[in-house]
Amino acid sequence: MKSLQYLNKYFVKYKWHFLLGILFTIISNYFGVRMPLYVKATVDNLMGTKSINSINDALWLSLQIGGIYILLSVGKGFFLFLMRQTIIVMSRLIEFDLKNEIYIHYQKLDLAFFKRNATGDLMNRISEDVSQVRMYLGPGIMYTINLIVLVAMIVTQMVKISSTLTFFVLLPLPLMSFLIYWVSSKMNQMSTKVQEEQSRLSTIAQETFAGIRVIKAYNRDQEVFDKFESSANEYKSRSMKLVLINALFMPTIIFLIGISTLVAIYLGGLMTYDKQISLGDIVAFIFFVNNLTWPFASIGWVTSIIQRAAASQERINEFLETEPEITNPTSSEFIFDGRIEFKNVTFTYPNTGITAIHNLSFSINKGDTLAIVGKTGCGKSTILNLLMRQYDCESGQILINGTDVKKINIDALREQSGVVPQDVFLFSDSIRNNLIFGLKKNKVELDFLIEVTKKSHVYHNIKEFPHQFDTLLGERGVNLSGGQKQRLSIARALIRNPKFLLLDDCLSAVDTETEEIILRNLNQDAKNRTSIIVSHRISTIRNANHILVLEKGEIVESGTHQSLMELNSIYSEMYNKQLSEN
Repeated sequence: MKSLQYLNKYFVKYKWHFLLGILFTIISNYFGVRMPLYVKATVDNLMGTKSINSINDALWLSLQIGGIYILLSVGKGFFLFLMRQTIIVMSRLIEFDLKNEIYIHYQKLDLAFFKRNATGDLMNRISEDVSQVRMYLGPGIMYTINLIVLVAMIVTQMVKISSTLTFFVLLPLPLMSFLIYWVSSKMNQMSTKVQEEQSRLSTIAQETFAGIRVIKAYNRDQEVFDKFESSANEYKSRSMKLVLINALFMPTIIFLIGISTLVAIYLGGLMTYDKQISLGDIVAFIFFVNNLTWPFASIGWVTSIIQRAAASQERINEFLETEPEITNPTSSEFIFDGRIEFKNVTFTYPNTGITAIHNLSFSINKGDTLAIVGKTGCGKSTILNLLMRQYDCESGQILINGTDVKKINIDALREQSGVVPQDVFLFSDSIRNNLIFGLKKNKVELDFLIEVTKKSHVYHNIKEFPHQFDTLLGERGVNLSGGQKQRLSIARALIRNPKFLLLDDCLSAVDTETEEIILRNLNQDAKNRTSIIVSHRISTIRNANHILVLEKGEIVESGTHQSLMELNSIYSEMYNKQLSEN
């Protein structure tokens, strides 16, 4: 239950829903308790009156008794409706707030967090886990309050009738309390295991759908299905164990309530014979005991709800308590002037322990184009991640405008930057909305869209679509070719008119002719911004002002294309090899 204390702030926020829900619960149960008392009074009155003389007298008495009983039932039902409209609505409002809180917190977390955690697990916590918590906030809270209020009212009335009979009727309750305590601990353990397996199941499903083309290409449908089936069977097995306890628990509670009913009839009959209580009192006791049947029987269900919610909230809290390793240190204004410097920078990926760059130093001036080339895994993309502060270096300094990147307004730097990642990501939306994603304003003139897409040499492809810029893209742009996705991604960066442009091997899927056109268009505005181009193709970076050749995270050669060719070493060897392959 400790994990559920996190939700107390929401009870304060929606206190009027909560308090009114309690009030309506009390009123509803008041009408419910009055009904057995009315039956008791009716039975006692009938037993004490003379025999009914005519059918009309019987009919009138029946209508009178039935009418009042119906009015009490309507009163109970009306306030029961209001109870649900306050407490259940409160649970839905909290569910809405909690999902938003989790989603906003996800967005604050750094890239390393998402590298450590599976997407399916993240999705499961914001959907399935929150749904389990909502069940506690709604039905769990509602039935618990209803049980407390109803027991208090009914036991009070039972004691007024006969404290002795009440004692024997409620005697099975200690056994019931012990049973609930024992089952609760078992449910908590099982609920945690069920939720863990559900996260694994969600992760497998998400990875399968995301990589369906690879699965089909390698004809691994059966292997993936077997993996999913194994996890599904494990989930089913754990769930069935939980269901088994619930299935045994509910009948046991009802059986114990049934014993109380038999005690009420037997002892009540003896006490009636001794004139200690009336026949109406026995009838009222039977009504009261049966009115307690569902609330006590629901304890098992509510206990399961609470234990599942506690397990789910603990998993949610685990993420909500995760602090981002990278935060914006200031909100002061920042204007990027184009100067960048790396001073003896070393960085090791925390999730793998691999040192991507080691003791790296270089500088860039305003309007320069720096190119970084090297084999796969040499640390090229890591430099861009460090510049955008997706990660922080473990030693050394990265200076922008002469200030440590850890001390500047990183949001402002990112607003003035255009990044084209190696792994192109397009949203399941229109081409237009994908292009303007990086802009704060939602409307852009068509002429500007055409101009930008011409620079990235993709407009001729867009205008071939029936709906042109309003063409809807499939998941991750599945209805586009690799080259088209890369060129759209370049256009999305250019539309921001960035002062700092970072291209991470974003021309790998285009032919050399298209590459030449795009690079020529980019060079037209090169003096107005600082650019960094990462590539493994020499043809992409040969016109840069300065080129770094990386190997195992260190600079092994640097200079212009011409000076590096004259060295006749690593760079020239790469160039000649690529030239011969073409």
